[in-house]
Amino acid sequence: MKVQGRCYCGNVRYEAEGEPMMAAQCLCRECQYITGGGPNMFMAMPTTGFKYTASEPKQFTRKDLDRAVTREFCPECGTHLVTKVPGLPATILKVGTFDDPSVFTPQMTIYTCDKQTFHHLPEGKPSFEKLPAR
Repeated sequence: MKVQGRCYCGNVRYEAEGEPMMAAQCLCRECQYITGGGPNMFMAMPTTGFKYTASEPKQFTRKDLDRAVTREFCPECGTHLVTKVPGLPATILKVGTFDDPSVFTPQMTIYTCDKQTFHHLPEGKPSFEKLPAR
C-alpha cells in the first residue's frame, strides 16, 4: 500500500509505503488534546517506507514523560502529520492528512478508558481499555 499526504497549507508532504501495521482510532486523553477533543484516527506504517517529499516538519517531544512520543507538524500551518514512538518501527500517520482518507477503515478503538460521552465506537470492531495484548 502507498499513502501520500500533506499538511493543510501544502508546505509539508509525505509518502508511506508498506503494509499497514495498525489502523485504529485512539481515545486517550493525549490524543484528545491534539485533535481538539475527537478521536485520533491513525494508521501505523513501517518507518522504512516513510519519507517527507516536500519541506521538513518541526518536532515536539515532551520533556516530562518517560518514553515520550515525538509529534511532527508543519511549521507554517501547524497541522499534526505524524507521531513517532520510541522503539516502535512504525510511523503513525494522521488520517486527516491523507490525500485520500477513504483508504482508512479503523480495525479497532484503543484507550476507551478515556472515552468521552460524545465519542462513538465503530460497530462490530474490537475496543480496548488501553492497548491490545501482543
